[in-house]
Amino acid sequence: MEISARNSLKATVKKVVAGSVNSEVTLEIAPGVEVVAIITKSSADKLGLAEGKTAYAVIKASDVLVAVD
Repeated sequence: MEISARNSLKATVKKVVAGSVNSEVTLEIAPGVEVVAIITKSSADKLGLAEGKTAYAVIKASDVLVAVD
């Protein structure tokens, strides 16, 4: 896979919750570190997303916000 996005995180699919239109996909990028994405159900089906499968969290944003306590 080649992609222009600068932030691509290899992960394992932890959970897929399919709705009628969208699916919520939880990706584990490291033990205890998760990223959750909402994608269309058709995209989740097309990608064959299932628990345990390897996938990538690709983050493309023009702004990244940083906060501290």
